[in-house]
Amino acid sequence: MPSPHHPEPHALLKLPAEGAAQLLFVLLHGVGSQAASLQALSQTLSTQYPQAAVLALDAPDAFDGVPGGGAGYQWFSVRGISEANRPERVAAALPALIERVRAWQAYFDLPWERVALAGFSQGAITALEAVQAEPQFAGRVLAFSGRYASLPTHAPQDVSLHLLHGLNDQVLPYGPAIEAAKALVQLGADITADVLPDIGHELHPALLAKAMHQLRTFVPARLWREAMKTAQEQGLAPPQS
Repeated sequence: MPSPHHPEPHALLKLPAEGAAQLLFVLLHGVGSQAASLQALSQTLSTQYPQAAVLALDAPDAFDGVPGGGAGYQWFSVRGISEANRPERVAAALPALIERVRAWQAYFDLPWERVALAGFSQGAITALEAVQAEPQFAGRVLAFSGRYASLPTHAPQDVSLHLLHGLNDQVLPYGPAIEAAKALVQLGADITADVLPDIGHELHPALLAKAMHQLRTFVPARLWREAMKTAQEQGLAPPQS
């Protein structure tokens, strides 16, 4: 088990009851919110994966948006945001997040494949763009009620992406997420996209349940490749041409 002196104070951390962490889930909140808002997601992941460390981070900057939009934090500013300037704002936020997650990965002494990002809204945008920008950063992404800053032009290698959205989301409608999912399928990505009815812009229990189902049942392509390689070495499958 790592020492109690973890990399930073601005985080909420759940550890396994016994033994070392075998997985690390890093949770990213929405704009104007804070790590504590992800308690339901944190608890769901801890229950599903008792040997995981579940870490919810506070974004680094105080929220600077519209009055009533939250008294918490932001990964990037939404003041005057547009389709044109969103990509550069997200890109500017990524180096600090990547450094933080890498520090926690080293703290738990886990390979990058055993790190997963889970984000809501702005946190989902940040998580999705982080694995686009940084190779071998996280093995999975759960993106709730989010989107890409811009339409992806490549698939992140050996990353499983799970997009989860409410059909009635009026804050970040599901259309751009589905458009990106279709593009990523064509690019060869490991991706699922689920849009559930009667759900708005929220971490609804039905979305959490669907996310856990995808984590349990979706087999990443790299695992299929490894299984086929082992089978070929043992003479149980023909070599690939």
